[in-house]
Amino acid sequence: MEFLIKALHSKGHVIDVVRTNKSWYAKEDSAYYNAITVPVRESFDEEFIKPILKKLFEIERRQSSVWTFASLQFEMFGAMTKIHGMVCEMAMHMFEDKNLMKELKESQYDLVLTDPAWGAGVLLAHYLQLPMVYNVRWITSGEGHFAISPSSLSYIPMTGSGHSDKMTFTQRMKNLLFYLLMDIQHKFLIKPQYQAVCDKYFLPHVDFYELLQGADIWLMRVDFVFEFPRPTMPNIVYMGGFQCKLAKKLPQHLEDFVESSDEHGIIIMSLGTFVSELPHDITEEIAAAFAQLPQKVIWRHTGKRPSTLGNNTLMVKWMPQNDLLGHQKTRVFVSHGGTNGVQEAIYHGIPVVGLPLFFDQYDNLLRLKERRSAKILSLRTINKSIFLQALQEVLHEPSYRMNMQRLSSLHRDQPMNPLDRALFWIEFVMRHKGASHLRTESYKMPWYTYHSVDVVVFLLSNACLIIVTFVALVRCFYGACYKRRPKID
Repeated sequence: MEFLIKALHSKGHVIDVVRTNKSWYAKEDSAYYNAITVPVRESFDEEFIKPILKKLFEIERRQSSVWTFASLQFEMFGAMTKIHGMVCEMAMHMFEDKNLMKELKESQYDLVLTDPAWGAGVLLAHYLQLPMVYNVRWITSGEGHFAISPSSLSYIPMTGSGHSDKMTFTQRMKNLLFYLLMDIQHKFLIKPQYQAVCDKYFLPHVDFYELLQGADIWLMRVDFVFEFPRPTMPNIVYMGGFQCKLAKKLPQHLEDFVESSDEHGIIIMSLGTFVSELPHDITEEIAAAFAQLPQKVIWRHTGKRPSTLGNNTLMVKWMPQNDLLGHQKTRVFVSHGGTNGVQEAIYHGIPVVGLPLFFDQYDNLLRLKERRSAKILSLRTINKSIFLQALQEVLHEPSYRMNMQRLSSLHRDQPMNPLDRALFWIEFVMRHKGASHLRTESYKMPWYTYHSVDVVVFLLSNACLIIVTFVALVRCFYGACYKRRPKID
């Protein structure tokens, strides 16, 4: 969201950011926006996520089984339910603060820009009766496309299924199972929390899911260089890689380290913001594998320093990831498979060794693997030998780099920069007070209307009635004729 806010600010727009007093990313002081702070008791922050990640790591490393799968789903369901509860608490704090709501209404905003992975922005937009634009990949119940686009489960893989768009019968069964799990989570654990807020603060019969589906523009953080082909809608605007940009000069200490790699080049490793460190035994194995390579390594890691760390590896607490990926000496990116990192790797044409940890990360990396641009490892089986073999394969097999550079070429060959496209549509909604002409009415239909079940039942009923009537008439006619036949002695 920060990229969009900075870009909007540079074009002269005034942005107010509604945040909690425990917000992880949105700071109270910023040169790009005015902060409106809502007090809450707890929030989705580092202290909340650390024990969840520790538990997920423990489950992921168990032997694969039905019990392991069930444990993982139970843990994720519990965490997501609690997070959405926090978001609903924030929304109620907002609506209870009459002075805040009066101030927001009097500010005469042009639109609400929100990420619908959390529903507070959706509720606020409805309360203020403002047009709504999404910065979206996820909604409260899962992947965003499933809320408004035709989504056939026969070739559109569910997040978590680990499948591509080419599925066998068994895989399609598994895909359906994941859809049902998502639907159960949404209907029984997540939506009721938001619906309770709607019932308390809005007019009767306001359905939260309809509010969520009713955004004017969906700025989708993927494109079809990355995503599998699928049906879409006119108000979905693809801005995959909008945060990517040409590399800037590295800080001098990093530039010196990179240049010292000579012709071997460098490997960079980052597991994103959520995961600053892996279990220590895995860290030891990874460090030992890096030490065997002639390449230099820059590794974002904040935990205990591994005893097996080689002289070729530089550990940092923060790295300019985009600038390193864009450096001519970068050879491989070791990544957890977060959307931002994957998009930056595509933009700069750097092949990936993936170590997915949770949620959508395996699915993101699978999209690269299907295009022969990445190698995926498992937290359950990784050791020094496996990790080293994967690195050497991606380093020395030219097809990985060639395929990723092809993806980079496809991604960059666009008539408009993705960020400029996003800004155009945000300003379009401002100018026209919405984009209702692009919104389908399908989301307001009950399921039996959407799938024409009522029409099919009506036609079948009429067909049956005609057939039954015809049969009855034939029988009556036949009976009448039989009765009139004269008897012959």
